[in-house]
Amino acid sequence: MSVMRRSLIAASQSRWLREYAPKYRFMRRTVERFMPGESEAEAIRAALALENQRIRTIFTHLGENIVDRGEAENVVRHYLGVQREIAAAGLATELSVKLTQLGLDLNSEFCYANILRLLEQTPADRVLWIDMEQSPYVDVTLELYRRARAAQANVGVCVQAYLYRTERDIEELIAMGASVRLVKGAYNEPAEIAFPVKKDVDKNYETLARELLGADLRRKAKGFRPRAALATHDLRLIESLTQWALEKGLPRERVEFQMLYGIQRAQQLRLAQAGFRCGVLVAYGTYWFPWFMRRLAERPANVGFLVRNLFG
Repeated sequence: MSVMRRSLIAASQSRWLREYAPKYRFMRRTVERFMPGESEAEAIRAALALENQRIRTIFTHLGENIVDRGEAENVVRHYLGVQREIAAAGLATELSVKLTQLGLDLNSEFCYANILRLLEQTPADRVLWIDMEQSPYVDVTLELYRRARAAQANVGVCVQAYLYRTERDIEELIAMGASVRLVKGAYNEPAEIAFPVKKDVDKNYETLARELLGADLRRKAKGFRPRAALATHDLRLIESLTQWALEKGLPRERVEFQMLYGIQRAQQLRLAQAGFRCGVLVAYGTYWFPWFMRRLAERPANVGFLVRNLFG
């Protein structure tokens, strides 16, 4: 792992930076490129603009590691309200939630009850996405996901390509017909459990993505949304995977890529215009500093925006 990436991840974990860095104007100017604003109203406006370009959206209200039951219940009420606003706006937007924001650090049963509250209000043709967090949360996240999916099928889970274990996890998820979002991973994990070198993460990502696409290819039913969502901004990977999928006969509308708001905008539009499914994760909320630092760690080239805003 590069020194820059380690530094960015360490910054994401700093309480002092989380409190004080957002007060600096250059920092706020930089993050504006990657999120439309701090309110759900701004997220809705961004989603309407993207949907006009045939690009779907996924909302996530920033926050994590809540240790107060009332605060977790407020998060659930917020998301329930956002679901109503999405319906009123006529959007096909989905939600993506962190379990530590729903009270996982308090009690897993309390967290599970909150998942069900959100899932019950999720339209049948949409997926409620469960994010994956640091490695100590993987087992409990997958356990709660399996329980939620047994209750209602339209729930998906995120897995991280930099973890060695993810190959096995994906095999089990494919066997149960799960909806899976594949990311590279954005936390500082030890080399004993995660690939420490970027090229190895990239190689594993492509291998796992092909497994997920192959599973969708084997499902002959028409009209269902893809069960694999490939979350990457890596142009080489996107080109390789789209070419592989088309060569295997997988229809374009059953190949889905998900990206972050503000990153690779031209590529998002190109994929949508070419007939592939393209989704954009729209993050909003005041708790953006840790999230932003992890996004920079995933794509250190974006540090240039931060530097230019510092001296601009």
